[in-house]
Amino acid sequence: MSYVIDRRLNQKHKSTVNRQRFLERYRKHVKKAVEEAVNKRSITDVDKGEKISIPKGDVSEPVFGQGAGGEREQVHPGNKEFAAGDKIDRPPSSGGGKGSKASNTGEGDDEFQFQISHDEFLNVMFDGLELPNLVKQHLAGTDVFKTVRAGFSQEGNPNQINIVRSLRSAHARRIALVGKDRRRIREINAELDAIDEDDDSETVVALRKELKKSQAKVNSVPWLDTFDLKYNLHVKHPVPKSKAVMFCLMDVSGSMNQATKDMAKRFFILLYLFLQRNYDQTDVVFIRHHTSAKEVDEQEFFYSRETGGTIVSSALYMMRDIIEDRYPTDQWNVYGAQASDGDNWNDDSGTCYQVLCESIMPMVQHYSYVEITPRDHQALWGAYEQVREQFPSHFAMQQIVEASDIYPVFRELFSRKEA
Repeated sequence: MSYVIDRRLNQKHKSTVNRQRFLERYRKHVKKAVEEAVNKRSITDVDKGEKISIPKGDVSEPVFGQGAGGEREQVHPGNKEFAAGDKIDRPPSSGGGKGSKASNTGEGDDEFQFQISHDEFLNVMFDGLELPNLVKQHLAGTDVFKTVRAGFSQEGNPNQINIVRSLRSAHARRIALVGKDRRRIREINAELDAIDEDDDSETVVALRKELKKSQAKVNSVPWLDTFDLKYNLHVKHPVPKSKAVMFCLMDVSGSMNQATKDMAKRFFILLYLFLQRNYDQTDVVFIRHHTSAKEVDEQEFFYSRETGGTIVSSALYMMRDIIEDRYPTDQWNVYGAQASDGDNWNDDSGTCYQVLCESIMPMVQHYSYVEITPRDHQALWGAYEQVREQFPSHFAMQQIVEASDIYPVFRELFSRKEA
């Protein structure tokens, strides 16, 4: 099977289908370029479009060409080397490529480049990801509706007219009203055709009178009546929506240097973009903590420079209290994501284990812990490993050593699991 790909400017979305087919065809190259872009970009540029390069050898597409066909005899002027019947060797190819150095082969590595948009970049970046265990649904008080077809109606707006149904109704009405008269007209015409035109007998006069009467009756029936009009009927049905809340807990204590904080922020920006992109009814609660925890807005969460000691359980206690006050678990899917360098006050890691196991894990659908450190793990990691042993399907933990680990770890935490 051959495909013709149109790469002209996508004016008024006329080439959207072709572009999507092209992106699907070279998904491997696009995905690789997106992963490299996410790892090397700054926090503010993480979701912008990207220029994708594909090796020329991989861009193999069918082309239309017109061959000479048949047998031809051709005389080239100025031939002093060959006679009829001589075989001419094919000239060596002059391979192209990048760079200024000469090549001793006939191969090149030119690249084909194209730009993907912001939406296309995000689609590739979050492909195959989902919030784990998103199952709870809440119907009461929902304000989300979906318009569905509900048959046909005798009344409606002109733009809702169903032409096929209306014509079918008009045709049925005309058959019911004048169908017998149309048959009688055909019978009379057949009888008159069999009679001489000059015949003025009473029978012929009566037939012609009946024919005129029947034709007048048929003509009096309108071709389309207001009674025939049928309209598409659409009604709004409430759609059950899965409501979710994501708690983002970030350590901003003094042990978190600027590089570590930047990696934590990059992880949470990916998470925030993922939620905005894929889920409509999702709340995000931002909590920063050092020795005490504080609920903040998006701006303060990513850009505040507050610092201090480290007591991780303060953020867990705040998360528990917010869930109990604002997010009843029978109506909300509750998620948690925590980023830290693993440092914690000596006696607090046991408290974190207790709060998670007794209060938070029974209320959440999933909890993710990311430890950003190149050093050996400390007491907090050990406490969280015990939590994972008790809740293996609802608790996940990963380590990030350098910036290039962020995107792979993010995909590992939120990859779509097979049912």
